[in-house]
Amino acid sequence: MAPLKIIITGATGMVGEGVLMECLGNPNVSEILSISRKSSGKKHPKLKEYFVPDFLKINIDDENLKGYDACFFCAGISSIGMNEEDYTRITYETTIHFAKAVMHQNPEMVFNYVSGAQTDSSESGKTMWARVKGRTENALKRMNFKAVYNFRPGFMKPVEGQLNVKWFFKPFIWFFPVFLPSKSLTLHEVGRAMINAVQKGYPTSTLEIRDIKNLAI
Repeated sequence: MAPLKIIITGATGMVGEGVLMECLGNPNVSEILSISRKSSGKKHPKLKEYFVPDFLKINIDDENLKGYDACFFCAGISSIGMNEEDYTRITYETTIHFAKAVMHQNPEMVFNYVSGAQTDSSESGKTMWARVKGRTENALKRMNFKAVYNFRPGFMKPVEGQLNVKWFFKPFIWFFPVFLPSKSLTLHEVGRAMINAVQKGYPTSTLEIRDIKNLAI
């Protein structure tokens, strides 16, 4: 299989940084374009960075997006303290606009979206963030990508050497993999599963923790 050319978003956050680090070290990836508002702080022959202040304003005809096999959309924000309108704009509208832009430039692209455990596919449950994530997942699946995979990880252990790990997260890094292995993943596993989804495919478009573990092997 030919090495992949990948777009990654969210490389300045914990999930995106971990996935980026896996891709940088993985021989099945040849080129990476990190798209974000600021630099990831990493330098590597595989890596290019493209700074976009507002994903909602990215041009659908932007030639910088052209020539890639897959997009790993790892950008996201916590819903804590947010109302549904604002969370929808950032989580749903931004993701779908970005997806339309990369699909326009790469019709045969695979789109991997980092969603979340307990996402509500019915879009009608009581939990606001789960409804919005479910709406986003459903909209992506209706788009004409080669394939869409919605990743629903639980607790994710950072990759060694990561910089973007929140202080309040660090005390729990050892706990989940030891006591709740079925509820946790490493970001190496998430990154490998994303790469394998592009190269090998997977029977379902919604990947729960057990699916991500299986695909990472």
